[in-house]
Amino acid sequence: MSHETEAAACCGSCAPCARPLRRVAWLQSVTLAWMLLECAGSLYAAASAHSVALLAFGADSFVELLSAVVVLLQFLPRFALGRTHAERAAAVLLFLLAGVVAGIAVLSWRGAVETSCLGIAVTALALVLMPLLAWLKRREARVLDNRALAADAAQSATCAWLAAVTLASLAINALWRVPWIDAVAALAAVPILVIEGRRAWRGEGCGCAAC
Repeated sequence: MSHETEAAACCGSCAPCARPLRRVAWLQSVTLAWMLLECAGSLYAAASAHSVALLAFGADSFVELLSAVVVLLQFLPRFALGRTHAERAAAVLLFLLAGVVAGIAVLSWRGAVETSCLGIAVTALALVLMPLLAWLKRREARVLDNRALAADAAQSATCAWLAAVTLASLAINALWRVPWIDAVAALAAVPILVIEGRRAWRGEGCGCAAC
């Protein structure tokens, strides 16, 4: 039996099917809990420090929160989403984030940014947690042949990348007071968001031959 046939036959009622679904539910629950904290912390820090990079990072957290909800809805019988709809929804969220980040960065190119200890702490934690979540989601996406989950994994990886860029910009600004580094950090995230959005829209997020 091929991988695609096995995935199609997996209904979630048998033990081998139920275990991956429980792992997905656990991963998405962890993602939702962390994204709520990350979004609230980064947006508060962005408002306090006047940081467009932190605002972009907080917007990413919000989109990642929505993406995690999309994946959960796909696996809940009462609210089940079709695979194509879930893939397209994940892609739209990535495109939305790219537009928000670009717009905010252009409008706030040389704004004064204060040092944010909270922002540094939140982005540092995200830099540790999000790559792990992305790896676990990719693994389950391959097991279930689920592109929406793979797209969500890409968003988790993007969140980690944004965390690294934002953390670097916050550290540089705290040490040397470079006024434009904040906007540059935000704009640097736009290309990868667009690329990942196109991959999700085309159903290329799984990264395996069966996709």
